[in-house]
Amino acid sequence: MAHPLFPLQTGLVGPETLPLLLILAGLGLSVAEAFVPGAHFVVLGVALLAAGLVGFLFTPLASPIILGLLVFVFGGLTLYGYREFDLYGGKGQGQTSDSDALAGKTGRVTERVTPTSGEVKLDEGGFNPYYAARSVHGELEEGSEVVVVDPGGGNVVTVEGVGPGEDEIDRELARERARRRREKLEAERERERELERE
Repeated sequence: MAHPLFPLQTGLVGPETLPLLLILAGLGLSVAEAFVPGAHFVVLGVALLAAGLVGFLFTPLASPIILGLLVFVFGGLTLYGYREFDLYGGKGQGQTSDSDALAGKTGRVTERVTPTSGEVKLDEGGFNPYYAARSVHGELEEGSEVVVVDPGGGNVVTVEGVGPGEDEIDRELARERARRRREKLEAERERERELERE
């Protein structure tokens, strides 16, 4: 006995099962978005969830071809809505950025920062603005304003205190110093890699 080419035609999977699978996949991707924010899964998750709900509520629309078309339609609408409402940041800034983007960001100390430990909450710090922090000089008390001088490359940043008389120009100068330090470190790392290759 030959097996059919498409398993959905075998009778093992009923017409109500495909919408349920789409709903489960959509919910799974939505949960994954909560763990890995940055709009990696939200568009596809909402599209699968919406198509699955339509197929579940309106059983005549539960054919694989119609559900596939609904996924594309809902995906396009979700993508348009996501871009229009820009849920993760300002216009054009809803992109995931690397740790270097943290250099020069300001924030406040949430747990006393020393050269070996501490925590800060950064303004514009992303979905989770809390970062482990180390100070450049001495200790910074809770509530102190800080600026990131070295983003580190992970979730540990190096900060220094912002004095009461410092304004945006001083912060911009600190950002420029941090950028130059990063460039110098990158150049040194590149030289080391070149030496290792030789």
